[in-house]
Amino acid sequence: MSPIFNHRGVWAIYRFELARFLRTLVQSVVTPVLTTSLYFVVFGAAIGSRMSEVGGVPYGAFIVPGLMILSLFTESISNASFGIYFPKFTGTMYELLSAPVSFFEMVVGFVGAAATKSILIGLVILLTAFCFVPVRIEHPVWMIGFLLLTAATFSLLGFVIGIWAKSFEQLSFVPMLVITPLTFLGGAFYSIDMLPPGWRTFALFNPIVYLISGFRWSFYGVADVGVGVSLAMTLGFLAVLLLVVRWMFVTGYRLKE
Repeated sequence: MSPIFNHRGVWAIYRFELARFLRTLVQSVVTPVLTTSLYFVVFGAAIGSRMSEVGGVPYGAFIVPGLMILSLFTESISNASFGIYFPKFTGTMYELLSAPVSFFEMVVGFVGAAATKSILIGLVILLTAFCFVPVRIEHPVWMIGFLLLTAATFSLLGFVIGIWAKSFEQLSFVPMLVITPLTFLGGAFYSIDMLPPGWRTFALFNPIVYLISGFRWSFYGVADVGVGVSLAMTLGFLAVLLLVVRWMFVTGYRLKE
């Protein structure tokens, strides 16, 4: 009789994906540290000298949650999309599909590994930020919650992109042309309250606004939208992606081609 949850299968996928990250650990850590330092030099020093505070928070500290979210988006999507696309590219996807692992267990393994990698990078960025600006975390439990939810949600989005993509070029299409612009327009480096009324209304249609706003609230207690709304939007996005992944596995969409 098969177990209700195949822990060994999930652990094998998780460990295999995490091992790929550990093989390039130095590059994976050094790159975000250098990038974060450059952001603080450019945005913190150049712009921060002209904009001392935003919502009562020093500008250099204000952009820390945005930097972490930007990194979470990038790392989660790239790790998860490559993780599931590579078996399609090498032809080993059929071995995964024929293994005694359900689609839910496969998602837990791939998405869990991608989320773990992005969370580690996010924490590295946070530690780097402490070296430059006075960061404070007023609601640590909420911060951890939003960190986990955001990493899981965008790792799941990366998983969807990896199944959808037919080439390596398509893997970078959505992050480069959709996610990154939405992040920069979603208040990562400014408050949307600083925008004209018309543009602020338009910005509220950007789902990234709610993720960044809730995460920033967990640090400084300031937000562009209510924290309850931010949490509801994040959970809603996660639920939609779970339904999409389930549909992909039930129909075999681009999994058996």
